[in-house]
Amino acid sequence: MHLRVSKPILIAALVPLVPVLALALRQDRRASDMPGELKLEYTEKWGYLPSLLKHYNIPISSQTLAFSKSSFQLTQIAPDAPRAIYFNDDVYVGWVNHGQYIEVATVDPQTGPVFYTLGQEDDHHYPVLEPQKEQCLVCHDTFQTNTPVPRLLMLSVLPNPDGNALKAAALITNDQSPFRERWGGWYVTGTHGKQQHLGNTIVRARADDIDDMKKFIARMDLSAGANLTDLSKRFDTKEYLSPHSDIVALMVLGHQTHVHNMITSGVYELRDAEEKGLSGKMNDIVKDAGERIVRAMLFAGETPLTEPVLGTSSFAAEFKSQGPRDKRGRSLRELDLQRRLLRYPLSYLVYSKSFDAMPGGLKDYVYRRFREILSGQDTSSDFARLSETDRKAIFEILKETKADF
Repeated sequence: MHLRVSKPILIAALVPLVPVLALALRQDRRASDMPGELKLEYTEKWGYLPSLLKHYNIPISSQTLAFSKSSFQLTQIAPDAPRAIYFNDDVYVGWVNHGQYIEVATVDPQTGPVFYTLGQEDDHHYPVLEPQKEQCLVCHDTFQTNTPVPRLLMLSVLPNPDGNALKAAALITNDQSPFRERWGGWYVTGTHGKQQHLGNTIVRARADDIDDMKKFIARMDLSAGANLTDLSKRFDTKEYLSPHSDIVALMVLGHQTHVHNMITSGVYELRDAEEKGLSGKMNDIVKDAGERIVRAMLFAGETPLTEPVLGTSSFAAEFKSQGPRDKRGRSLRELDLQRRLLRYPLSYLVYSKSFDAMPGGLKDYVYRRFREILSGQDTSSDFARLSETDRKAIFEILKETKADF
């Protein structure tokens, strides 16, 4: 079976060469009306999913499972049939058991998240990647400008026994979120001591009982969903590529989507200001956008861990094995998981295409702020959790592994 991209994408140099297009183009070209084909293997159980993950180089260990109805394929999602999400630094893949489509989001350096679907039918024709901008932006739009600004969403909800959110409210989950408020509507496998979270929990209450979501969560008994390492009593895990929804993968996913969103938001704000001729305000816009990126990448406001966290899959080992290392063998992908997510708290997305493609003025501002903070020139409370040792190590790693720093 061969993958092709749909005609609307092919029509144009208007569409950036995002990873999904690179996937279709990475082949030996043939004399045809298609720019390229790539063989995807179909399986009866999972459709094109295993082959698609392989070609994107997405580890199966990155699997996280959401049982809230948070996809346009919501009728197929429930606590006994969660949606699986897999990811690497640039690509996110969503799979629903018996679903009609595989959902793909790629992070383009110029335009941010770009959304596609891949049909799951083995009809002996080419599976087609279809762009889904309008449908996906119903939820994945920041609504911050007149032009749609796409974003990645990791939401925490209060799910009822069917997987529906009890209230039309949700909390964004990232590394700043209180641990207790994370992962409502998600399965979570791993140990985390006495810390509690919303994962693995079905809320048996009426919507009218919930006036304030945060106050309601504060009163909940979350012990039944804590330190769960086996999901086989919740649903048939054999239907999935992995039996895990690893807590470390969930923590990385929350951080990563947050940084991607801050970069995308900043790029769109600058572009919007340029189109409106706001050159006189450009310095302020760069500063505001740059500070949000700096804070996200240096984990300002990260909720500290009070006890160690340990996942159940090979995700942590695979994650930290990637990425450049300095002469002392140190890497920004090293995990801490005792007090915080990363041992050296500067986001590994500093190596991403999205970061490298930021407009010059914005990237220069971010680098300047990194130097001020890591050198100890900026000792403001926002970055007080960075010790002198942390700052020195991060600075040295950046100098040796990031050529333009």
